[in-house]
Amino acid sequence: MNRTAPGGQSGRMGKPRTRIASADEAAQRAENAQAPKIPNLLGRIAELFAPHRAALVTTIVLVLIGAALSVIPPLLTQRAFDDGLFPKNAAGDALPPDVPQLTWLVVGMIAVFIVSALLAVWQTWLTSTIGNKVMGALRVRLFSHLQSMELSFFTRTKTGVIQSRLQNDVGGVAGVLTNTVSSVLGNTVTVISAFVAMLILNWQLTLVALLLMPFMVIAQRRVGQVRARIAGKTQESLSEMTAITQETLSVSGILLSKSFTRQQSEIDRYADENRNQIGLQVRQQMTGQWFFAMVNIFMSSIPAIVYLVSGWLITGGAADVTAGTIVAFTTVQARLLFPLMGLMRVALDLQTSSALFARIFEYLDLKPAITDAPGAREVPDGPELGRVEFDRVSFRYPDADADGRPTLDEVSFTIEPGQFAAFVGPSGAGKTTVSYLVPRLYEATSGTVRFAGVDVRELRQESLVGRIGIVSQETYLFHASIAENLRYAKPDATDAELEAAARAANIHETVASFPEGYDTVVGERGYRLSGGEKQRIAIARVLLKDPPVLVLDEATSALDTISERVVQAALDDAAKGRTTIAIAHRLTTVVSADVIFVVVAGRIVERGTHAELLGLGGVYASLYREQADLALPAQG
Repeated sequence: MNRTAPGGQSGRMGKPRTRIASADEAAQRAENAQAPKIPNLLGRIAELFAPHRAALVTTIVLVLIGAALSVIPPLLTQRAFDDGLFPKNAAGDALPPDVPQLTWLVVGMIAVFIVSALLAVWQTWLTSTIGNKVMGALRVRLFSHLQSMELSFFTRTKTGVIQSRLQNDVGGVAGVLTNTVSSVLGNTVTVISAFVAMLILNWQLTLVALLLMPFMVIAQRRVGQVRARIAGKTQESLSEMTAITQETLSVSGILLSKSFTRQQSEIDRYADENRNQIGLQVRQQMTGQWFFAMVNIFMSSIPAIVYLVSGWLITGGAADVTAGTIVAFTTVQARLLFPLMGLMRVALDLQTSSALFARIFEYLDLKPAITDAPGAREVPDGPELGRVEFDRVSFRYPDADADGRPTLDEVSFTIEPGQFAAFVGPSGAGKTTVSYLVPRLYEATSGTVRFAGVDVRELRQESLVGRIGIVSQETYLFHASIAENLRYAKPDATDAELEAAARAANIHETVASFPEGYDTVVGERGYRLSGGEKQRIAIARVLLKDPPVLVLDEATSALDTISERVVQAALDDAAKGRTTIAIAHRLTTVVSADVIFVVVAGRIVERGTHAELLGLGGVYASLYREQADLALPAQG
């Protein structure tokens, strides 16, 4: 399977699809062949119902009973006409209505209707409960699986596409999960029972009703293929609309479109996809309507044909064709119409939904590139806790050119517990990649990354990440209160602990000045706060986690000078007593580092203290002078 396909960036799922006329069978087969192919798809769908066996068995019993009861009223109707309303004696002479017998027959029919209605309510509750539980479990399972995927999956996949899988695709199969079992069983039993009843009533009339069934089945299969193809296109269009919405209606997206006066172009883009979605929805609804219209005409015309054939049979001397037989037969035939149509529609729904199930299982079948090794262990406590080592580590991003330069090339260094280490260098040199490899957000292509003296591949990921705190340049805050954002690091933190962490991050006084204090809602991505305030809250959140290793990925590069000084002071306090790895763009923020590594083109070309590197007069000294020269006009 193409691993990049689910992201919509490459592979079959990202390939633009063309509209193919249903009459072009070869093109249709080629289009269907491009859909995700999931081995044993029906078996895997059936497995979703395994935890609900008892409820399913009860549902099946109810369906069978209800279906069997559904054919009793027509047979009672025959008796009501022939024995109750228009009885005859042995000589064939008409007698007055037999009211007592007619009364019992009517009471019997009403009793069957009442029991059937009660069973239908119970069955609906069961099927609805089972279907929604299965759908809910499937949604949580998919969400849980996505949580286990490596970081690179999300860097190459649109957020809107992922949301579409969780919402549109899972939601799109809800009706199938809720109604299919009862519909298939109930309608099947009803159809079989109805045919049996029709044969009991009159075999010649039954043949009339069966003449066009083979043609209906063939037409249904063709309609199902077309609808399945259109359903796949419809879901892809919904994915694109979700992606557009997520990208353009977020705070960042709105700011971008307003800044460049691109609102109308975004509206046009959404409107174009919306028109495509409308067209697909109409096509999906209309596909097969002529087929069902013909079926409806055929089934509705059968009573008239039965009357005509009955006249021929009676004229020919058929003694078993009575008024009761004709009424009962047409009643059974009328009851046959809806379950038969229901079976055909279920078949179409199953074919249509197979594309949605395939998309869901395609995501569930993705294997995380980074997983715990068998026997993975906890990060050991002891004197080595906080030591970070790279031993001849090379790294190339998964989607990078195989013939190009690796992002990191044979990098080796050791950071001792409690040390403040900085990585500096030109943009694109590979500095941030170092911060990704330490917590194993990416896997080293070659070489060994050690944490606390142990290869990170031998450690449980949760234990490893639990010992590392990360403060990045792009601070992410939830649309929640400050207290809730802080407790993301420690859900059971007390108010006193929140305040202590905020004081350590130099943000408590600011928070206390807000009218609602720690209950202040920060807005989406924290847009109600300044950049410096967001960064200090992020630092407080990490301090609440209290990790032995702190990773600072250009945490002050996007701030103004005043905010940078405040945040840097908070970072300096946070770094005390911890191993600190700082990815720095502004060299003034790392002059006090115990060791500075200069990275150029994926290699460490210099290492030492600030003074030592200035003395070398190499890359670091050159970068420092350049930044100092740029700062002079601002100071002047």
